[in-house]
This record gives sequence, C-alpha cells and structure tokens, in this order.
Amino acid sequence: MASESLSLENGVENGMKVDQVAVVMVPLPAQGHLNQLLHLSRLVSSYNIPVHFVGTTMHNRQAKKTNTMASESLSLENGVENRMKVDQVAVVMVPLPAQGHLNQLLHLSRLVSSYSIPVHFVGTTMHNRQAKVSGPGWDLSAITNIHFHDFPTPTFHNPPPDPNATSKFPSQILPAFHASMHLREPVYAFVNKLPSTARRIAVIYDAMMAYVVQDIHSIRNAETYSFNSISAFCTYAYYWEVTGKSALSTEAEILKELPSLEGCFSPEWPKFLELQQEAKKISSGDLYNGNRLIEGLYLDLLAKEKTTGTDKVWAIGPFNPVVIAEKKELNSHKKCLEWLDKQPLNSVIFVSFGSTSSFSNEQIKELALGLEQSEWKFIWVLRDADKGDVFEGEVRIAPLPEGFEKRVEGRGLVVRDWAPQLEILGHPSTGGFMSHCGWNSCIESISMGVPIAAWPVHSDQPRNAVLITKVLKIGLEVRDWAHREELVSRAMVKKAVRKLMDSAEGEEMRKRAAELGDAVKQSVMEGGATRKEMDSFIAHITGQTLSSET
Repeated sequence: MASESLSLENGVENGMKVDQVAVVMVPLPAQGHLNQLLHLSRLVSSYNIPVHFVGTTMHNRQAKKTNTMASESLSLENGVENRMKVDQVAVVMVPLPAQGHLNQLLHLSRLVSSYSIPVHFVGTTMHNRQAKVSGPGWDLSAITNIHFHDFPTPTFHNPPPDPNATSKFPSQILPAFHASMHLREPVYAFVNKLPSTARRIAVIYDAMMAYVVQDIHSIRNAETYSFNSISAFCTYAYYWEVTGKSALSTEAEILKELPSLEGCFSPEWPKFLELQQEAKKISSGDLYNGNRLIEGLYLDLLAKEKTTGTDKVWAIGPFNPVVIAEKKELNSHKKCLEWLDKQPLNSVIFVSFGSTSSFSNEQIKELALGLEQSEWKFIWVLRDADKGDVFEGEVRIAPLPEGFEKRVEGRGLVVRDWAPQLEILGHPSTGGFMSHCGWNSCIESISMGVPIAAWPVHSDQPRNAVLITKVLKIGLEVRDWAHREELVSRAMVKKAVRKLMDSAEGEEMRKRAAELGDAVKQSVMEGGATRKEMDSFIAHITGQTLSSET
C-alpha cells in the first residue's frame, strides 16, 4: 500500500535521506588551522552529524596527506564530503516466534521498507529460517532493504501437538516462546550498535515480546512501538474486563455478550503473559494490524484509555496485499489455483484452521463427511499444527475416511501442505471461508471480501468470531463456543456450509463482506484513511510533520 514516497507539504519526500543538522567547516589554509578543524570535524561526526569540510583542492589534499585521521571518518575531495552513509531512521522488528506473528511483521517490514527505510528483522536462527521458508507469499530476496539477523537460543523441548488434548491451545510452542526470552541481551546489544548507521531507531516489537525489548529505552535515539497481533476489539475487551467493566456506549454493548476466556488458553500461558505485562508500559505508541472501518470504535477507546501508557495509536492494516497479482511461478502451490480457475464464481468454500490448530482423528472424519454431504465445492487445507521447531521431528498425517478423496474428486481438493491462502481468498471462485478466526485469517478474508463460517479453536479466536458474526455481520457460527468440548458433527458442518454458500442469508453476508472488502481496499490506497495513518507513523518515526497533524 505504500509503494510511493511519502509526500510532505514542505516539499521534502520521505524517500530522501534528510539530515536533522549538517555542519560546514571553513578552515584557514594553514596546516595548524587545518588540523584543528579536522579534529573538530571528527568529534562532530562521532555524533552521526554530517560534516562538510570545504576548501581549495590543494589545501584539502594537504589536509588529507598529513592527517591519517581524515581517512577514518571523512573523505574530502575538492570540498565534497563522501562520508559513510548514515540513515535518517532504521526500524528493528522483534516478532513472536509463531508463524502468524512472523507473517504479520514480515508484511509490516515490507510496508516500512517501501518508504526507503532499512528494516532489521531480528529473531532466533531457527525462526528466521521459518519466516523465510513459510513466509508471506512474496519474494523476500527481492526487497534489499529488509535484513535478517539471527541469534542463537538455548535448546528447548519440542513436543508434537496433541490433537486429543482437552485444551486446544497450542502448548507445544510455549517452550519456543520461553527460549526466545533469551534474546533480551543480544537484541539490546544489536540495537545499541545501530546509532553508528542511523540517527533514529524505531523498534517495533510484538506485544508478546515486551520482555525482550524492555531495556531499549535506555539507548540514545531509540524508541519502542508495540505491535498488537490481535484485534483492537479483543484488546479493548480484555482491558475492559480487567479494569472493572465500566459503563459502555450503546455501540459497545456487544462486549457484554462476549464468551468467557475459559478454555481459550493453557494453564501455562498466564505465566508467560505476566512476564510481558511487567515490561509493557515502555511503548512510545501502539500499532494494530487493524482498520478503522472494521473496529474504529475500539481503536478510539484504546487511545482514550491509554491502555499501554500512550494515546498514540495507529491502525495500519491490512498489512497483506489487497490486490492479488497473477503468479505463474507458484510451482507446487499452483495446483489449487489452477483448480479454482475452472470453478464458477463464488462456488468454492475454503477450509483452513491455521498453523496452530490440531483436530482429533474423529473430528477430522466428521469434518470430511460434512463437506462431502454438503455437496458443495471445497478446498481443504489439512495439516497438523506447527511445533516450536517446525524443522524437527515427524509430522502427523491425519487419516481421512476410506474412499473420501476418490468420492469428492473434481468437487473437492485436499491440500496437506502450506497453501497460498491470500491468493485462494482473493480468487473469484472462492465464495466462503470456514476458519478458526485467527486475526490474520479474519483480516485477510475481510480484505478479500469473503464471508466466514466461524469455528474458533483457542486464544482470541472466539471473540474474533463475535466481531465477524455479530458486529460486522459477515459470517455465521459453525458451533457456539459454549459447546467447545463437544464434537462438531457432520450434520453441523453440512448445515453451516449450505447456509453460508447457498441461502439468502448467506448471500446477504457475502454482499456485506464484498462491500466492506472494497472499502478496506480503498483505505490503503493513496489518500485513504489507512494510507494516511501509515504515512503519519512514518512521519512520526522520521521526525517529520505532516500538514494534517496538529
């Protein structure tokens, strides 16, 4: 969305490197005088301030010849300074090591880098590799302004997901989260070195990595910005509950109907969350992969309440591309897109439950038979949840009912690996999405104008489902969260698919979703509300002032 340079009213483009201050030295052409101003030039340049040493060709040559210090930091050629390039601002991304979180900050890295700002993506060696291999669907190597920095972490337990566990929260990745807390010292050391190549440093950290960046505020010219990977709706709902459930406006009354958090998290999660809360109020501002057209009321409430100690809130989502370019090079993932090309408009329901959800064999059987009995076209991504280390250990291959794939051949497609979700959702043949309602999936579906059959599994998902079904009214429930421990039967799956894909009510949802998707697309274009917020954030971290800011 930010492919063009930020244009400021004073005529300075954001894409240009603009120095806060520059110093010009004008020496008397005598060796002693040249030496003194060269020494002073070196001192000034150590503060990352550009120094222009002007003089005659002959006397500049004299200065360089008799002063070896000049070659260390200043190269003088006929009065022209050729110092090592120093960026106006550099951005450091500190993601939580889980695929959905990695993807969001990768998308944000791409947006920030499009403003000609270097981005440093820091993380464990293993999870940076995961980010690249299972990344956001575009060529990372094509963007030269994004730099990956790998840090080692202690060895951690890497259990497989347990599809039969009572709690569906992905406890198997918690050891990786705890291991990533050891990044605190190396990340601080890395950021502490950046002032030599950047005048201002903005560290954007996943809110669940606050512990890691808590020391950054002590670094000169460095600020931290919290990135919230969940919706503003869920964030404010949690704040409202823990602060005593204050009076609500009529528009926010829906918060009283939210499902409880019971069953959303494992017993170990609060300890990790508490570790982050202790370090949370260090943020100079909050970023959301959200959009004011979707949850503007709750973004305003978060700013008003200063929930993290700041009223600076930027809603700069969706991060994902909102226009899908044709990709002939998708190779192994081309099959499902070619299959979609042959299907009628809005005739396919896409079924996927993200990278952290595991279903029992019995539940997979019921889902398969429900899709079959719905007699509707589908693409189903059937893969086990990620482990803490996705490159180690065996991956469970869940069994399907005998003869299932043969019976649905031509009408249904089962994908047992990563699938290009955004491209599938953006395809004209896709008319619905059966989803766990992770926030990434919600925002991608909304931006592509696709209604959702909500089947939340854990974490913030049950509350995202409320936003989708009751606030935005662009989806329906497959099963009420209150019955989360019960098996979702084939009859329930069949009913949900047919209602979403083949009913007047489903058609109304599709119409509302398409209208909202179009509005969201416009918001990220030049002059749109989200584009302006992104421009505002970039202006903020680069020390510029937009004409619309007060």
